[in-house]
Amino acid sequence: MDITAVIAHDHEEQRRLFAILEEIDSSDVESLRAVWRRLDILLEAHAKAEEKLFYPRLLQLQKDLIEPSDPSDETEDAIHDHNEIRDTIADVSKHEVGSVEWRKAVLEVNTANGDHMAEEEREGLADFRRHISLEERHRMAVEFTVFELNHASGITPHDEDPKEYVQEHKDS
Repeated sequence: MDITAVIAHDHEEQRRLFAILEEIDSSDVESLRAVWRRLDILLEAHAKAEEKLFYPRLLQLQKDLIEPSDPSDETEDAIHDHNEIRDTIADVSKHEVGSVEWRKAVLEVNTANGDHMAEEEREGLADFRRHISLEERHRMAVEFTVFELNHASGITPHDEDPKEYVQEHKDS
């Protein structure tokens, strides 16, 4: 087991659930609501697990490698992305499930989340595979999975200030 594989698996599950939502008829409100609820919980639990376990270690890795650019840029951008995803998720609840407006709001979440996942897969996960030992990636995978399982019923969303987050975790 490897933290990069666990995160990539979560990304696949998120993509799968968005695809299922697209295939459900708008009149099947009960199914839409059930799939959306699961996706909503998964997105927040995943984001919080990354914020608690993945990004602090990524910051340390970037600092250790003495990247030519500011090592906090990638993490700051990711925390900003998580906030954007949370904001678009909040917009979904403002609309009647299955309505055109609801579908548009879900599409906004999918777009924001898709952009974030692609960037994370290209950068952070690749950095981990190149520079973090398999033993450490395994330990982190267990912690990440346990965190998500402990929050399987949901987490109250809370935006993080990207600059404060980086400052808090930069030297830990």
